[in-house]
Amino acid sequence: MQLSWTQVSKMWLGVLLTFLLCSGLDVQENSFTINSIHMEFLPKHLVQNGENLTLQCIVDVSTTSHVKPQHQVLFYKDDVLFHNVSSTENMESYFIPQARVYNAGTYKCTVILNNKEKTSVDYQVLVKGVSNPRVTLDKKEAIEGGVVMVNCSVPEEKAPIHFTIEKFKLHTKGVKQKREKTSQNQNFVTLEFTVEEQDHVISFQCQAGIVSGTNVEKSVSVRSELVTVTESFSNPKFHISPEGMITEGDQLLIKCTIQVTHLVQAFPEIIIQKDKVIVAHSRHGNEATYSVMAMVEHSGNYTCKVEASRISKVSSIVVNITELFSKPRLESSATRLDQGESLNLRCSIPGAPPANFTIQKGNMTVSHTQNFTKIASEWDSGTYTCLAGIGKVVKKSSVVQIAVCEMLSKPRIFHESRSEVIKGQTIEVSCQSINGTSPISYHLLKASSVLKKCSMSSNDPAVFKDNPTKDVEYQCIVDNCHSQNKMFSEVLRVKVIAPVDEVTISIFLSEMVESGESFVLQCSVNEGSGPITYRFYREKEGRPFYQITLNDTQAMWHKQHASKEQEGQYYCTASNRANPAKNMPRSNVLTVRVFLAPWKKGLIAVVVIGVIIATLVLGARCYFLKKAKAKQMPVEMSRPAAPLLNSNNEKILSDPNAEANQHYGYNEDVGNHAMKPINENKEPLTLDVEYTEVEVTSPEPHQGLGTKGTETVYSEIRKADPGFVENRYSRTEGSLDGT
Repeated sequence: MQLSWTQVSKMWLGVLLTFLLCSGLDVQENSFTINSIHMEFLPKHLVQNGENLTLQCIVDVSTTSHVKPQHQVLFYKDDVLFHNVSSTENMESYFIPQARVYNAGTYKCTVILNNKEKTSVDYQVLVKGVSNPRVTLDKKEAIEGGVVMVNCSVPEEKAPIHFTIEKFKLHTKGVKQKREKTSQNQNFVTLEFTVEEQDHVISFQCQAGIVSGTNVEKSVSVRSELVTVTESFSNPKFHISPEGMITEGDQLLIKCTIQVTHLVQAFPEIIIQKDKVIVAHSRHGNEATYSVMAMVEHSGNYTCKVEASRISKVSSIVVNITELFSKPRLESSATRLDQGESLNLRCSIPGAPPANFTIQKGNMTVSHTQNFTKIASEWDSGTYTCLAGIGKVVKKSSVVQIAVCEMLSKPRIFHESRSEVIKGQTIEVSCQSINGTSPISYHLLKASSVLKKCSMSSNDPAVFKDNPTKDVEYQCIVDNCHSQNKMFSEVLRVKVIAPVDEVTISIFLSEMVESGESFVLQCSVNEGSGPITYRFYREKEGRPFYQITLNDTQAMWHKQHASKEQEGQYYCTASNRANPAKNMPRSNVLTVRVFLAPWKKGLIAVVVIGVIIATLVLGARCYFLKKAKAKQMPVEMSRPAAPLLNSNNEKILSDPNAEANQHYGYNEDVGNHAMKPINENKEPLTLDVEYTEVEVTSPEPHQGLGTKGTETVYSEIRKADPGFVENRYSRTEGSLDGT
């Protein structure tokens, strides 16, 4: 709501006076209260569009002052302040002349007295209807195909406004065209309407609609002035020549004409169609012409269509042509012939009128008579037609397709044989019949069963792919349109090489081999085509110790006499020409142990023990001989000396025989270390033997000995039981000569 400058000035002056008055009242300390506040609407809160509306705010104030306090009254619409006034009166009014839809809404008023404020409840004001729109046109006369600009406005209302404009034809019920548009920022719209054909006199009607709350208020519909439409061109007309019955051979003329007004800047396009096929057209005149020698196929419905940018007018006519003679018919003895059979063609006309005949193959004439006969060859295949003419009328028969089939040659089967076929690899088997009419049907047999089939539209080889896993035989069967039986190729045998797979090494009997016995290592493969090369290895040795090539799935290595040198870990490899050289299959690792036989272990133990015993015996013998010689030497040296005394100062007895034997270097019992008792045949005595060690110093050198020596002499004292005579034996160990 816009306020005038005078109203704004009064409002602020009232506010100032109110503040001054309130200040004065504060000084006087007068008491006041706002009892109530409400609004009233004149004539009522629901008014028609264009009626006057008065808003009243009524305030009831009580005070102790004798002077009415000045208060401020504020008017709100949809919570927006639109009027403010200071007053001492109990009622303040706001006048709205010619209320419009935009004046509808929710109203309330507020009174402010010093620091107290009170607001009325909300009141709903409704404005029914919309002011009448205004309709204006840019022209009162139009031409077909032109446009008319229609402007519809509601000056008294505010946007957004929804406009509906309708186009009517004079003296015609119903709406011919209707358009709608909402103007968001303006209270008018301008729309363009096309003037169509048959629009002789037209008018337009406008209605405005505005949304008010939850309702839509609409105006009455207002009509515009009449618009007179001028025809740009007339409806097309047909002219057919000759008039009356038209017979085949007559010259047929079809003409389409129009009349064009002087207001048109360019001629429209005239199109003549027969069954949607354009046969003639014109863009630079008022007529289009189609001329042709009449034939029965020219009979039918013809349409003349005249088109401008926005206007299209159409008219139609049916033309009937009388047939002079029927369409000729071409007959053949057969449409499929084997090469060498007879081809017979005959051309005829129903009713058999006299006519000129021509038989053609494609565009080439093969006969000027009704009949055509020849021995068929492959080159005679093709399309044949018959032409029959009476006067100027020539008619063509339907097409007859003739196929002459050449017999197939025996197919050749082959495959790429430069390299051997490895199991699992894809090979291409080709089959070809060099001679024979296509299409050719090929069937590939694998082991007498059909593997694949295909059809070739030429004599190029048919290629089949397969993945053989074993030696296999292939054969081809070919067939075509010829009546002969199917042709079979030779049998193609393909050898398939299986790579070596799953190499295993094993040993006969046991992995524990007795020394000296023989053992056999076996290297075997699960699958593989020969020849297969087997290699035997010892672990950690780069070169095989045995290699052999066989046409077998296993190879063996034999060792006659096993020894500890053969103990260790073994493995083998196997490969054929299908295995890559850098990836030869390798077996598992086999551990071989070589042990000695039990009897050999016993023999070795006996030998070792015997050697040990012999060594001990020899050592003991040498030791005792050495001791005996050491004892003998002091005894001999002590003969000229005085008798030796034992520890008891007794004489040592000596055997003269023994002494005599010692002179000859003989010792009767060297290893016994004691002399036999004298009473050898007597009962044995129980004796206690004591040994006394005496050191004897040799006197003068004896028998060439140049040094003195000290020898140890052992005295053996035997004690008898009481009652027996005590015998004492003395023995000297060692010998003088040291032997």
